[in-house]
Amino acid sequence: MRLVVTTEQRYLRTPDGAVWSTTGAPNDFWQRYRAVFGEVRVVARCEDSPGHPPEARRVDGNGVEVYPLPHYVGPGRYLLRLPRIRRALRDAVAPGDAVLLRVPSAIGTLLRKRLRAAPFGLEVVGDPHDVFAPGASRHPLRPLLRWWFTRRLRAQCRAASAVSYVTQRALQARYPAAPGAVTAAYSSIQLEEAAFAEAPRRDTGSARVALRLVTVGSLEQPYKGIDTLIEALPLLAGSGIEASLVHVGDGRCRADLERLVRELRLGGRVSFAGAVPPGAPVRLFLDDADLFVLPSRTEGLPRALIEAMARGLPAVASAVGGVPELLGGARLVPPGDPVALARAITALAADPAAMAAASARNLGRARAYAAETLERRRADFYRALRVLTAPDRVEEVVSGAD
Repeated sequence: MRLVVTTEQRYLRTPDGAVWSTTGAPNDFWQRYRAVFGEVRVVARCEDSPGHPPEARRVDGNGVEVYPLPHYVGPGRYLLRLPRIRRALRDAVAPGDAVLLRVPSAIGTLLRKRLRAAPFGLEVVGDPHDVFAPGASRHPLRPLLRWWFTRRLRAQCRAASAVSYVTQRALQARYPAAPGAVTAAYSSIQLEEAAFAEAPRRDTGSARVALRLVTVGSLEQPYKGIDTLIEALPLLAGSGIEASLVHVGDGRCRADLERLVRELRLGGRVSFAGAVPPGAPVRLFLDDADLFVLPSRTEGLPRALIEAMARGLPAVASAVGGVPELLGGARLVPPGDPVALARAITALAADPAAMAAASARNLGRARAYAAETLERRRADFYRALRVLTAPDRVEEVVSGAD
């Protein structure tokens, strides 16, 4: 049985027809669905390219097909290409396919309309209510978009036969499934054993005066709140802490952040590492830091924070989305508040015992996102979706037949 799944990832397609990813969700990501479904068709935007960067990873192959849609970036180009996108979606789903929409998603919404009364599943991986919150988006229609996309996601969750969430509580409360729908909670994140530190960090016995901060995330939008963290650095200096910051990730907002660094005269204390391949290269930056900071304005369940916790890094983060399910108490601050962020960092740096305790706690908490734990939860949900799609083939589903 084939699963058709939508994604907001943007891919590259080379002249030989191969599809490549430079940002995430390569072939190994989609293999998780093949534990239950023999074939996977990924519906995604593809941009034709004469070649691919050396760091790009292959998406299609080994039971995974990419169904290409016209490429676009931003709402303006989306509207211009909407007729072409709709035409392209006509043949995305065939009779007998199971359908899973990763939402919120413009592509998922368009495909949902074509399903009519057919059963479908959702994987809720983000929150438009936070994405379009004040300060998180600069779009002139931000309030309207926030209302519209939140309303639409709620309606999709009420109409779906099966809904999974990347959080344990946060997204479920805002976007409840219909009574009787199959529900599950599991993250898209999957940490292999190499992602975990061998042991938590030790109590140094003295307060931190020089503090190495690290944060990880895309700079395509102002969602990650890196400006808030940069604005907190002079406040840390006023508390006697000489903090340096390394940001891992790249995007359109980088130039604005570099300008802010210059305005605050923080040259030499803030560095931008740019795009770094996932896995071991990112872990090198995490292992070299004293504290991970995630000052996001919006999150689902942040992979970057979980990966930092798996390295035994103490962490401070904004209390948005599913972050309070990972951290608690004094380690959480309001988004967009550099004063509160500086205070939380200062308090933790001043208490070496608390730093060591946070390291041990975070490492233990990250274990809940080990690959083998999440694989079981996901497989159970996918089996339920398959039964809902083909109830006359329940025996095949239970036995694992394709």
